[in-house]
Amino acid sequence: MDFTFTEEQQAAVEAAGAVFAGVSPDGVPSPALTPRAVADDFDRPLWARLAGSDLLSLVLAEEHGGAGLDAIALCLVLREAAKVLARVPLLEHCATAMAVQAHGGRELAAALLPGAGRGTLFLTAAAHGRTGHDPAELAVTARPDGSQWVLNGVQTSVPWAQSADWIAVPAHTGEGAAVLALLPRVTEGLTLADQYSTSGERLAHITLDGVRVPGTHLIDDPAAWELLHLLLATGTCALALGLGEAVLAMTSQYTGKREQFGFPVATFQAVAVQAADRYIDLRAMEVTLWQAAWRLESAAAGAGGPLPVAGDVAVAKIWASEGVRRVVQTAQHLHGGFGADTDYPLHRYHAWAKQLELQLGPAAAHEEALGDLLAAHPLA
Repeated sequence: MDFTFTEEQQAAVEAAGAVFAGVSPDGVPSPALTPRAVADDFDRPLWARLAGSDLLSLVLAEEHGGAGLDAIALCLVLREAAKVLARVPLLEHCATAMAVQAHGGRELAAALLPGAGRGTLFLTAAAHGRTGHDPAELAVTARPDGSQWVLNGVQTSVPWAQSADWIAVPAHTGEGAAVLALLPRVTEGLTLADQYSTSGERLAHITLDGVRVPGTHLIDDPAAWELLHLLLATGTCALALGLGEAVLAMTSQYTGKREQFGFPVATFQAVAVQAADRYIDLRAMEVTLWQAAWRLESAAAGAGGPLPVAGDVAVAKIWASEGVRRVVQTAQHLHGGFGADTDYPLHRYHAWAKQLELQLGPAAAHEEALGDLLAAHPLA
């Protein structure tokens, strides 16, 4: 079997590398020194460059002005974005567009996707429920009312919702079915309250009080929310991988230059062993990420497997949530006091890693979910 990336996927990485090459991780105030958000908006100039390089339309079909690539290509670009702590909602935007493209109606797709590909329209998604620990679709109710739907409930930690044009909100109908509503940010009954992430980015707690949604703006196929949820989880694993690779590279450079007793500390056995352990973590994060992304694409093409795709995503989340934490902790340890210096970017990566870990959730929860899937789908 050939596990190399396609020419198109490799070209996406090269394009992303060129766009992100000029991005500085310390381009905004330090989250350690800023009591609120480090900025009111995401990096609009970078967003424009991504659009100009056709990276926002990467996963859209040609009919919507895109390149027709897949979740693997998106994860490759996300990995490059995380290496420089790119402050753009690339994951939420592209994942929502992919869910609309796969399961939305023609009218909804025509209204959202061309603008999303050009970057003139920004999509985000509410995926964390009431607390960040409960299923997001259970935090909002949806009931039909003639040709419209009425939504009530709350969602927390919605990324950059204050800047979004449209927000994807999962909800339940009371009959066990999950629906996905697309709401303009300015909608009667929809209110946003500021929240702030560990990394210093602006989030929103949104409240829906009798929000009315046209039937054409609601996707009643449960597969739409399932796909969006899995894409967001897999993309977060890609961000964790890219961040971890950047941090390990920083650690390698620092320990190669820092000397004690006349020798670089990188030559000390204890330092080398810790760095090697973190390298193994990153390789495990990488292989489980590509397995999950590949399963997403093969499932979309109708291919099955011994477990549902959620099983592969759970494995990727186990490694990503544990691995990114271990990588930044080891980096802080090997940098000594220098790692806490707010003039040095490592503390920023630490804050972003903690935010990604919180988004992914504890590994024990994913292990439990994987166990449930194994019990329901015996492999033998």
